[in-house]
Amino acid sequence: MSAQLIAPTVAVHASFLAAMDEFLAEGADSVQGSSMAHELRTWRGRWATADGFAEYVGTVGGVMDHERPDGVVPLSTRWWVDGDTYLGRIAFRHRLTPSLLTWGGHIGYGVRPGARRRGHATAMLRAALPVAHHELGIDPVLVTCDDTNTASRKVIEACGGIFEDQRDAKLRYWIPAAAATAGQQPQRRI
Repeated sequence: MSAQLIAPTVAVHASFLAAMDEFLAEGADSVQGSSMAHELRTWRGRWATADGFAEYVGTVGGVMDHERPDGVVPLSTRWWVDGDTYLGRIAFRHRLTPSLLTWGGHIGYGVRPGARRRGHATAMLRAALPVAHHELGIDPVLVTCDDTNTASRKVIEACGGIFEDQRDAKLRYWIPAAAATAGQQPQRRI
């Protein structure tokens, strides 16, 4: 796999638009509290033009303050691309609010529907752990998923996620980023 995690770039404009159409077709713009849903609602009318897309890339390419019900959290975004093909994204929340500690976690990720079931989510999350640890100083990393999302649960566990508990419909996992970055296997809780 030659895909890599990079800062947002205008070089993937055409495939990004196709990916957003895929996300829209599955209703991603209506997911409550999702940064992707917010961006779909806010930016999709401007993405089609080169200038509008460049403005969007400039916005998500830096550290954004992401509004949460209980406060604003700095957020960084990286894209998972293969050449000029946009495959997905990772959002890093630099700190946790009480709601993020319960439901959202430090990292959120999404693979475009047309690229799923090819190992991209696992590779993307693995590539994100050194960024969380070395660039953002986050260790361990909290990653959550819906209790019905078996694929995401398997991704988190494959990346060293240690199950802590379930809160409402969310499964909560901690990944020791330093150990994962060094290629060590974390100790599993029983």
